[in-house]
Amino acid sequence: MTNLTDTIFLSIRSWLTADVLAWIISIPLIIFLAISWFVLTRRVKRLKTQVEAMSDEVGNIEYDLVLKAMKLSTWRVDVPSMTINVESDYREGKDLFIPQKGTPVEKIFKHIATEQVQAVRNAFLNLAAGREEETYQEYQMTNAAGKKYWAAMFATIEKRDLNGRPLTIVGATTCIDTTKQVEQELLEARNHAEESDRLKSAFLANITHEVRTPLHAIVGFSDILPLAQSDEERQNLIDLIKQNNAHLLRLFDDMMNVSKLEAGSYQTIENTDVSILEVLREIADKYTTPCKEKGLTIVVDNTNNHLLQTDHDRLKEIINQYVSNAVKFTETGEIRLGYTKKTDRISIWVRDTGIGIPADKCNDLLFERFVKVNEFVPGTGIGLSICRNLAKSLKAKVGVESVMGKGSIFWIDFFNERKE
Repeated sequence: MTNLTDTIFLSIRSWLTADVLAWIISIPLIIFLAISWFVLTRRVKRLKTQVEAMSDEVGNIEYDLVLKAMKLSTWRVDVPSMTINVESDYREGKDLFIPQKGTPVEKIFKHIATEQVQAVRNAFLNLAAGREEETYQEYQMTNAAGKKYWAAMFATIEKRDLNGRPLTIVGATTCIDTTKQVEQELLEARNHAEESDRLKSAFLANITHEVRTPLHAIVGFSDILPLAQSDEERQNLIDLIKQNNAHLLRLFDDMMNVSKLEAGSYQTIENTDVSILEVLREIADKYTTPCKEKGLTIVVDNTNNHLLQTDHDRLKEIINQYVSNAVKFTETGEIRLGYTKKTDRISIWVRDTGIGIPADKCNDLLFERFVKVNEFVPGTGIGLSICRNLAKSLKAKVGVESVMGKGSIFWIDFFNERKE
């Protein structure tokens, strides 16, 4: 028995060479590596799938962010049922109309402005019928609270059936309130520019007359001055020459002031304690004689003094222009100057009993350059423009109220500038 065992052992030993033994030992290792490779491959595939899913999700998030940044609401319409599904909407929390999932398209049309809804409906129905490939519409929407806003719609056919009939329509909607506001501002700017150009042409035609009239008077009266028969006649001619010379000088002063104010080269503002009462009385005294010549009275209402921290010369120029216009446009009655102390302002005013200003011209436009209320009354139409620009430099505001046939009141308000 022992010999048999030894024989078997020796046979196995002779068979188990080093190479065979090494191969047998490596089998478990090979199996382990194969299993590891299989597991690792599965994990890599799983991770790759997860990464792709995350990439898609990130892409969708980025896409939504881009849509929100562009303020776009994307949607899809099922043509057979004519219902809409909104896919991405920037309007949440913005108090704008948001259709729910499956909302009938016709219901959306009810929120569009009456004067625009038919055009939008026709454009969309043409798209749904396949008569158009795409459409773009601008219209006003109204939300549940009654708020109106401008919207723009872009839409195109996404899918058709075998017969070519549209099945789905995709599109985007955005709020264009800002765009419409800019358009309106540009339109107003263009209209203003056109009006300014018209007024400028009228001014040039008017200024020719305004300059030539006093010049002709000066030249004419100067020619006949040596022919005067008496000192009184000579003095009358001299006075007429002086009046026309003053008118001409005032005309050029106004034009120079407008140019300086617009160029920003007007004299430096010097704020001091200005006595309003003193300024009003000084101007009233200046116009006492012209008023008497027309049978008018000029009165300063206030008796108490009041100091205002402002530029004396600019304030005086504004009030002087107001009174000059009042004298020009008032034939009977009186001109009153005064000031009123209010809670938040000091209002300095000039009231007359003149012809008044038409309601359509009694607004801010009256203070624009070259605007004249009455084309038959001498003047350049730049005096009130000077007043507005001077007031603006003083951080004050000018204004007017008037009733035709009863008179006008012009004022300048200084806000929070009271000083006793």
